[in-house]
Amino acid sequence: MERAALRYTPAGLPALDLSLQHESEVSEDGQPRKVSMEIKAVAIGAITRTLQALDLGTASIYAGFLTSSRNKRGLLFHITSVEPLSA
Repeated sequence: MERAALRYTPAGLPALDLSLQHESEVSEDGQPRKVSMEIKAVAIGAITRTLQALDLGTASIYAGFLTSSRNKRGLLFHITSVEPLSA
């Protein structure tokens, strides 16, 4: 996870821009396949406090929804909740 500095929306809500990274291995048609991806994300409101408290690189489960980015080129994941995973 990478995160930018806290900013505020025009409505005065706290917002964090993030980049989430995922790596795993899955089975596809009986064969192992490595999966790696990075997605741009944003958190708005109270969830920003939780995300600021997380150490970078902490494995977590994120929930939210996908929208198109402002320039309509790509996806943006809006984080609505996060649950850090125990080591």
